[in-house]
Amino acid sequence: MTQPAPQAYGASAAARPPKAAVFGSGSWGTAFAIVLADAGCEVVLWARRKEVADAINTGRTNPDYFPGAELPAGIRATTDPAEAARNADFTVLSVPSQTLRENLAAWREHLAPDTVLVSLMKGVELGTAKRMSEVIGEVAGVPEERVAVVTGPNLAKEIVARMPAAAVVACRDEDTARRLQAACHTPYFRPYTNTDVTGCELGGAVKNVIGLAVGIADGMGLGDNAKGSLITRGLAETTRLGLAMGADPLTFSGLAGLGDLVATCSSPLSRNHTFGTNLGRGMTLAETIAVTRQTAEGVKSCESVLDLARRHGVDMPITETVVGIVHEGKPPVVALKELMSRAAKPERR
Repeated sequence: MTQPAPQAYGASAAARPPKAAVFGSGSWGTAFAIVLADAGCEVVLWARRKEVADAINTGRTNPDYFPGAELPAGIRATTDPAEAARNADFTVLSVPSQTLRENLAAWREHLAPDTVLVSLMKGVELGTAKRMSEVIGEVAGVPEERVAVVTGPNLAKEIVARMPAAAVVACRDEDTARRLQAACHTPYFRPYTNTDVTGCELGGAVKNVIGLAVGIADGMGLGDNAKGSLITRGLAETTRLGLAMGADPLTFSGLAGLGDLVATCSSPLSRNHTFGTNLGRGMTLAETIAVTRQTAEGVKSCESVLDLARRHGVDMPITETVVGIVHEGKPPVVALKELMSRAAKPERR
């Protein structure tokens, strides 16, 4: 694989390169660490297991997720959270959504003063129905202008291969968003800024649920008409919830909404789509979990997304159907019949 020369966007040659700590050496954490290093950042990647950190430092690869893909020289790994977090301008969090609170509570004492906390996670917390930026602000005790989100149609394997991609860097504070934008802008990765954190996070969380639904439909062999319908009506559900929560409706027609939704629902690289496909083919939940190596966020977040919708009085029938199949044992064919037999109504409701 040919690696492009690193390029530091928006920084003078004399300036100290930004330092980024990436907590989580899974597929997306590793991929975004590559982006940051290619953009000229000094990157320390925290790994839970020593053997992963050793493989990254000595072999320049993460064999568990991207065997054969050489990591940039600007990345080093550690299992010590204090070492990873030290003097970091950006602290990037890439762990399963439902483990964020516990993990961040353990790392909080190590966070560098004034570091920007960056969420790569696309989920809603079970029990609290909080978005990831809300959990970060609450646990770390930092203001909104120090919490950012990176989201969009970013399948990790394609990012690692340096295939062209775009993303959204969202933060309530435009200056902070621009700083992070400069820190992750490379010839193949084009980030745009947005101040609608709520909309961007909802787009990323709900698309995983719709990805499960489309995967189930594909596994059942329902065809492209069904897929197109689920994607479109899934976007309508997401937008309804976003509007009820004060998000900008335009966000859902952008990269964080439609862009991410299309990539998740159409690519075999999508974990949520693949998980749904296995369910649609007749595998049980336990069987599907057993053959799935990586976290499919929509499996747990579908419940918290539905909880969030009910708290705001928003109707989300596709999400409700996914919860019925995944967590209540409803056969997909029965769930489909119930979904299709709902009362007819105008499209824009």
